[in-house]
Amino acid sequence: MAEVRNTPGMPDKMPPPEMGKPADPKNKRPGSDKELSADELRDLAKRNGANTGGGPRGGPMIREKPKNAKATVGKLLRYIGKSKYLILVILFTTVLTTILSLLGPMLQGKAIDTMRLEEARLHVDFDSLIHYLILLGIVYVSNSLITMVQGIAAAKISQTTVYIMRKDLFRKISYLPIQYTDTHANGDIMSRMTNDVDNISNTISQSISSLISSALTLIGAFAMLVHYDWRMALIALITIPLTVFVSMNLSKFMRKYFVKKQVLLGQLNSQVEEMVTGYKTVVAYGKEQDACEEFARISEEFRKCSIRANVWGGVMGPANNIINNLNYLIVAASGAYFAMTGVISVGDIQAILQYSRQLSMPINQIANQYANILTAIAGAERVFTILEHPDELDAGKSDVKVEDIKGNIEFSHIDFSYNPEKQVLFDFNLDVKQGQKIALVGATGSGKTTVVNLLTRFYDVDSGEIRLDGVNINDIPKNTLRSAIAIVLQDTVLFQDTIANNIRYGKLDATDEEIVQAADTAEAREFIERLPDGYQTVLTEGGSNLSQGQRQLLAIARAVLADPKILILDEATSSVDTRTEMHIQQAMVSLMKNRTSLIIAHRLSTIRDADIIIVMKNGTIMESGNHEELLEKQGVYYELYQNQFAGFAT
Repeated sequence: MAEVRNTPGMPDKMPPPEMGKPADPKNKRPGSDKELSADELRDLAKRNGANTGGGPRGGPMIREKPKNAKATVGKLLRYIGKSKYLILVILFTTVLTTILSLLGPMLQGKAIDTMRLEEARLHVDFDSLIHYLILLGIVYVSNSLITMVQGIAAAKISQTTVYIMRKDLFRKISYLPIQYTDTHANGDIMSRMTNDVDNISNTISQSISSLISSALTLIGAFAMLVHYDWRMALIALITIPLTVFVSMNLSKFMRKYFVKKQVLLGQLNSQVEEMVTGYKTVVAYGKEQDACEEFARISEEFRKCSIRANVWGGVMGPANNIINNLNYLIVAASGAYFAMTGVISVGDIQAILQYSRQLSMPINQIANQYANILTAIAGAERVFTILEHPDELDAGKSDVKVEDIKGNIEFSHIDFSYNPEKQVLFDFNLDVKQGQKIALVGATGSGKTTVVNLLTRFYDVDSGEIRLDGVNINDIPKNTLRSAIAIVLQDTVLFQDTIANNIRYGKLDATDEEIVQAADTAEAREFIERLPDGYQTVLTEGGSNLSQGQRQLLAIARAVLADPKILILDEATSSVDTRTEMHIQQAMVSLMKNRTSLIIAHRLSTIRDADIIIVMKNGTIMESGNHEELLEKQGVYYELYQNQFAGFAT
């Protein structure tokens, strides 16, 4: 007999709904009368302590300036550094291409100087001219080939880096605490895995060689200018501060439009996802026109913002061209003066003009990539936020084996809250003996599912302790604990795979015969064998090509196959018809025999034969007993029962 111990009386304050999650930021949706602006969305995301990602839960994708760019770049460089040989290839090829680029203007100047005007006649040293032209051809062809090799190496570094990063990120997500995934939007986590990592990939492939080349070209071009004439080198530097000033300020000004563009793009993605996933609801309420109008509104804002972003993005090039042309004019005029005074030759002027171009070009390249680099660093920072989050803690050191677990469970003086300000369970006490069938009933938010979350250690208690066969579950390794428990949730989780493999998820080494037997026990065999491909039928995403009831039957078959020590049914039969439910109940009798079972149910007909029914309200146990005992008390359970079955009497 289960023993229930509970502190009498009601709590002083009403606890919140069970999960107590912060509300996700919402945009205006069909049927709503209020719309949050992009600034309000950004503020709400900051207050909730989470970056929002694309998708129906996460809202818009907001690209923010990195908070600690220096530390993030250091971490990113450690990932890039794992491709040591490719980095050496890029460094070597970049040095070669820079040297070849610097040789070009010098050889052109030499070629021009082979032609000279003497006594109104043009004299050409054809041997030297051909020699320099051949060298120029070799330089340009070699430069192109080496640049191609450099591009291949950059692509390999980019893809290798994101491959390792995605692998680490997926592994981290697989071992994150349940609390993290409960309090962060799915769209946000997916956005980090896809969009943010893609931004990092693109920046690495485009920027690494470009930044190295720009730095080397800047140094090399200035050195060559000094080689020709130090005065010309100083003249070529006159417009550099103006180039830096214009480029940096234009980049900062453009950024706000690109941020807003990303916000609106996230809203568009969210609108499309919600329309697709909630299509039946939209159609059922006749909101197609509202949905179209909302999409058109966001799309129009996106169009206007994109135009502004592209216009201001296009200003960078012309503005720098004006400055470069001004620089060209100043250098050309100064060079002409020095040539007339015999300080330098005409060929030298040609070379100096090209080196002055090469001096300003790297600054323009860095400025043009400034926004992309910032976006990539911000994305990397978001990725590293997950990578550096602690794994789910598992302090269990007990040598308990799954086969040794009997199923005696004791909840002792449990207090728990998802949010410190909103307690969910208050001094919860419950003893469950091996093989007992315990039902938890009560209104939504009364704490039923929380009891299961604590037993499986999805969350840890604030105070009190839970013991399994006399051992504190905190001392049992989580893998051992969870291997002894099978859960059938109200919201079924099925994978895009065959029906057989979805059932086999409960026991990966199960034979085909065991799968068929499990399906038969769960009353799923009949509908499976009616399908054209039977057990090899491939389910679509979430099993959407099956009815809700059929999906739940597969989840039950999976639990049957797992052959657990403890069985948890969370509204497991809520979506099946009455006739199928009766068959499942019959099948469950043998499944629950000598097995501890916890059943969460709103439909009281499914738990009438439970050994003990626990009636919960506001995180406390109000009543306990079997079906007949609780009806005789005419308390909370009696009222629930009457509300459900009063209509059947007539």
